[in-house]
Parts: sequence; C-alpha cells; structure tokens
Amino acid sequence: MAINESVPRVALKKITPDVSGAMGALHAAAVTAAMDAKVEPELLELIRIRASQINGCAFCLDMHTKDARAQGETEQRLYALSAWRETPFYTERERAGLALTEAVTLVHDGQVPDEVYRAAADVFDEQQVAAIIWAATVINAYNRIAIATRMVPGSYQPARNNS
Repeated sequence: MAINESVPRVALKKITPDVSGAMGALHAAAVTAAMDAKVEPELLELIRIRASQINGCAFCLDMHTKDARAQGETEQRLYALSAWRETPFYTERERAGLALTEAVTLVHDGQVPDEVYRAAADVFDEQQVAAIIWAATVINAYNRIAIATRMVPGSYQPARNNS
C-alpha cells in the first residue's frame, strides 16, 4: 500500500499533549526498568527493531536501526534479524528475548506460548522478563502511533554519545 501524503493525519503531541507525555513517561519507565534489571541495551534495540519489522513501522525501523548502529550493532545482525532463527548471529539470551517479543507482538496468533515464556525464564530472571515484556509492549504501542499518524522516516539522528 502506498502512502498517500496528501491525507493529513493528527499531530498527537500537539492535540493530546497529556497523553503523549504519559506515553513518553511509560517509555522512560520501561527503559529504567530494563537498565535496573541489567537487560543489555543491544538486546533492547533488537527487540524494538524486531517488533517494528513485524508491524511494518518504517519510522521506528529507521530510528532503532540507527540507534543500534550508533551503539555498535553490526550490519550483518541487523540485516539478518527478520530471520534470526536461521542464523548463528544471536546469543541464547537474544534468541529468548526475540521469541518473547514476537509472541507479545503477535499475541493474536495464540497468546504467549508456555514454551516461549519458559525459554525466556530459563535465561532471564523475573525482573528481566518483566522488562522485556514492557519493552515489547511500549514499542508495539509506538509502532501503532507512528503508523496511524503516518510519521515520516528518514530524518531521525541518534543522540551523540559524549562518554
């Protein structure tokens, strides 16, 4: 489906700043929970990218692939992410996190299967599992916002790391 750029879409931040702010606060809380749980930042970006691939969110794919590359992620792993099960490029933890992310993203396809949850629980503690579920939930919400409002990809640039 081609994007019809002549159809105006609502500017959510402008029209509903309180709700947009609450979404930003949810995102910040999810990031803090992941950091506190010591979920690898690289895995969080893979989660965001994989959910965005499934949902077809060009804006979020543009943003999070750029963020992943800025954190040192390899092009090979980014290119192969949609076929992660068929490659040797991902760790056991990443595979469990990606499987859980896919199950959360595709919850309509049979809930979150017990075997997927158990595989995640085998390599992550409860705090980490919770953080991954929140990360997947937040990116799914952002995907829907970006798609519904037709946010245009391409101009996002990662913040410079001054460390």
